Amino acid sequence: MPYRPNPRRPLPIQFNALQLTGSIALGVWLGFIAIALTCWLAWRLLFNEQLAPLAQAVEQLAKPPVIEQPAQPAPQNPMFEQYEDHLRRNEQQQLVEQARSSKHNLSNPKCQFWLQQNETAPSEKSRANVLQFCD
Repeated sequence: MPYRPNPRRPLPIQFNALQLTGSIALGVWLGFIAIALTCWLAWRLLFNEQLAPLAQAVEQLAKPPVIEQPAQPAPQNPMFEQYEDHLRRNEQQQLVEQARSSKHNLSNPKCQFWLQQNETAPSEKSRANVLQFCD
């Protein structure tokens, strides 16, 4: 035998759709405002002081640096220019000699043609083509 009798009484609940919809909308709106305020306060407290040096660095990067134009170089000594020209010609001549003595270039017709041209009528063009077509 049960201790309590089981009286089932209906609870009087009335359902008002407009009031329920309004309450849900107000709760969502207040939750959004609370989250936004919390994020804003956290941002201000945590990052505002730490981002000050970063903001200054961004401002400095935004300003274009002033580049001073170097003064016109003084004309070089003609003897030094002749020396550099002589070195450049010797280097090219050594490269041409290496190309001529290479066994790989014996089977390259373009290389052979420009080597012959450089031998018979040496010029800057023939030296450049020897260096281009020969290994």
